Amino acid sequence: MDSQDKFTDYNCQGAESSSLSFSQTNGAIHNHFTESVQPLIELIDSLRSIGIDKHIDLPSIAVVGDQSSGKSSVLEALSGVALPRGSGIVTLCPLELKLRKLKNGKWTGTISYNGHKECFDDPLKVDKLVKEAQNKIAGNAFGISDELITLEILSPDVCDLTLIDLPGISCAPVHDQPEKVKNLILKYIAKSETIILVVVPCNVDVATTEALRIAHEVDPEGYRTLAILTKPDLTDRGDEIDVLNIVQGKVIPLSKGYVIVRCRDQSDINNKIPLSKAMEMEMQFFRNHNYFSSLLNDGKASIQCLAYHLTKELVNHIKKSLPYLIEQIHIKLLTVERELKNYDQGPPLEEEKMGPFLSGIIMEFSDQINELIRTGHSKDKNIYALLRLEFKKWDMYLRGTEVSFTAKVYQMIDKYNEMHRGRELLTFSDFCEFESVIKDHVAALRDPAIATLKHVREIVQNVFTDICYSSFDRYPPLRYIVSKIINDIQSKQEAKVEKRIKEFIYMEQVVFTQDKILQQKLDASDVPQKTGMDTCHENLYDDDDTILNSKGCALLDTRYLIPDKLVLYHEIIYQRLTDYTPMLIILFMLKDAAKILQHQMLELRNGADVAKLLKEDSEQGRRRADLKQHLEHLIKAQKLISKTF
Repeated sequence: MDSQDKFTDYNCQGAESSSLSFSQTNGAIHNHFTESVQPLIELIDSLRSIGIDKHIDLPSIAVVGDQSSGKSSVLEALSGVALPRGSGIVTLCPLELKLRKLKNGKWTGTISYNGHKECFDDPLKVDKLVKEAQNKIAGNAFGISDELITLEILSPDVCDLTLIDLPGISCAPVHDQPEKVKNLILKYIAKSETIILVVVPCNVDVATTEALRIAHEVDPEGYRTLAILTKPDLTDRGDEIDVLNIVQGKVIPLSKGYVIVRCRDQSDINNKIPLSKAMEMEMQFFRNHNYFSSLLNDGKASIQCLAYHLTKELVNHIKKSLPYLIEQIHIKLLTVERELKNYDQGPPLEEEKMGPFLSGIIMEFSDQINELIRTGHSKDKNIYALLRLEFKKWDMYLRGTEVSFTAKVYQMIDKYNEMHRGRELLTFSDFCEFESVIKDHVAALRDPAIATLKHVREIVQNVFTDICYSSFDRYPPLRYIVSKIINDIQSKQEAKVEKRIKEFIYMEQVVFTQDKILQQKLDASDVPQKTGMDTCHENLYDDDDTILNSKGCALLDTRYLIPDKLVLYHEIIYQRLTDYTPMLIILFMLKDAAKILQHQMLELRNGADVAKLLKEDSEQGRRRADLKQHLEHLIKAQKLISKTF
C-alpha cells in the first residue's frame, strides 16, 4: 500500500472521536502519517537545502495572509510552538517550518540562517530565537528580507510537513514595506510547483482580501490554492450561512477547497491557555455550533483536518511532480556539463580538495622557476641573454675607464715634481702617490657596479613576476602574496650583493696582485723592449726564469715607464671586476633568489587560508565556480532521488 492509499484510509471525520489524548497530539497532529510519507517530504527538503530550488521549482506550500489574519495562530497549532506575534508585520523574513515526526524521543529544535545553526531542546525558546534571527537578517522593525530562516522541529507530536511562512500583507504604507512584501510573496507563489495556503478570517469580506487577490493573480483558476478560514467565533450573527457558502466553494471556487479552524486568540494567550487545551476548545466549538458542526462532519473543520489536507496535498503534489523534477534535473545536468566544458579547469569547490590543488599549482610555478634558472627560457625571453646585455654594458664601461685612467697617470708624471713630489730626493718617486691614483679610480667604480646590480634586479624581478602572473592569473590573492614574496626576496638579495660589491671595491683599493700575474702582463707587453732588456746578456730573472730579479726590476724602475706598468695593473683590476660583479649578481639575484622563492612557496602552503588564496576574481572564474557548484548540486540531487526510490 503506497502513501496515497494510506492517506485515503484516514477519515478526518473520525478525528473528533479519537481516543488519543491531546497531550499526545500537541499541535493537533494525529499519528495518521505513515513512514512512507516522511521520505517524500524529506527528499524535497534536502533538494531545497542544496539549492536546487534556485534553478528548478520544487513542490512546496507557501503560507500567505493579510496582516492579523490569524496566520501565526494556524502555524502554532500545526507546530505546537509559539511563534512571534505583535502589531504590524511580524514575519520579516520567509520562515521555512519543517515538522518531523519522531517515533520516540524528546522534542528538539534547530534554527538555521546565514550560515548560523543552533540546536535547542526548549519549545519556549522558539519565539525568542525566531525574533533574533529576523532582527539579524532584516536589521530593524521596518526591514523585509528574502533571506530564508529554517526552523526544524522534531517531535512525537507533530506530523511530517514543510511550510514556508511569508510576511503578512499590510495595506498601511510603512516606508516601502507593502511593495517589498508583495514582491517577496510573488517570488514564492508564482512558481507553478507551489501550493498556496491562503489564511483568511471569517469576519471580513473574503472577496476583498489582498491575500486571495494576490493568489488569484498567479493562480486564476484556483488549481493551486487552498484557503483556511480563521476566527469563526467572531462571525456576526446571521453571517453563518455566508461562511458555509464560502467553505463549500460557492463564493470563490478553489480546486483544493477550504478548511475552517478556530485557533487561540489574544485573550486565550493572555489567559495562558496551552495549545493542547485550545485544541480541545476548538473541537468543542465545532461540535456544539449550530451551523459549523456539519463542516466538522464533512472533514472541512479543525486543525486536525487541516493537517490531513495539507500533508495529503503536499505528498500528492510531490508524487505528481517527481517525473517532471527528475527530467528537469537531467536536462539541467546535461546543459551545465556542456557549458562547463567551455571553461578552463579551475579550483575545486570542496575544501578538502583545495589544499592538494594549491600544492599542485605551486609545484608547477616552482618547476617553471627551476627551468628558468637551468636554461634561462621564459616564454619568448631568455633571462641570461637579457643579463648578458647588462653585463656587456658593465664590461664596456670598465674598458672605457682605461683611457681616463691612463690620462690621469700621464698627467701625474708630467707634473710630478710640481704637484706630487714630497720629501723624496730628486729623481726618486713615491709609490704611494701612484697608489692613490689607483685607489681613487677603483673607488669611482662602486656606483656604476651598484647601478648594474639594480638593473639586473629589475630584470630578474620582472621575469619572476611574469611567471607568477601567468601561473596565478586567476587568483588575485595568491598572485599578490607571491609577488610580494618575490619583491621581498629581491630586496634582501640586493642588499647582500650591494654589501659584497662595496667590500670588493674596498679590497681592490688594497692594490695587490701576485708577482706571477703581473710578470705575465709584462712579458706580453712592449715594456721590456723599451729598456733594451731583450738584448741584455745578464741574468735578469730568478732561478726559475719566470719572475724578474732585482737587476731586472731595476731596469724597469723608471718614472717614464710607470704609465705603462699601471695600465697593465689596470687590466688586472678590469679582469677581476668584469667577471666578479656579474658572477656575484647571478649567484645572489638569480640562483639563490630562485631557491629561496621555491622554499618559501612550499612554506606558503602550510597553514594558509587555502580558500582565500584560491579566490578567483575574473568573471570567467566566477561563472565556472557557479557552474561547478550547480553541477555538484544536480549530481547530489540525482543521488538523493535514487536513494529515496
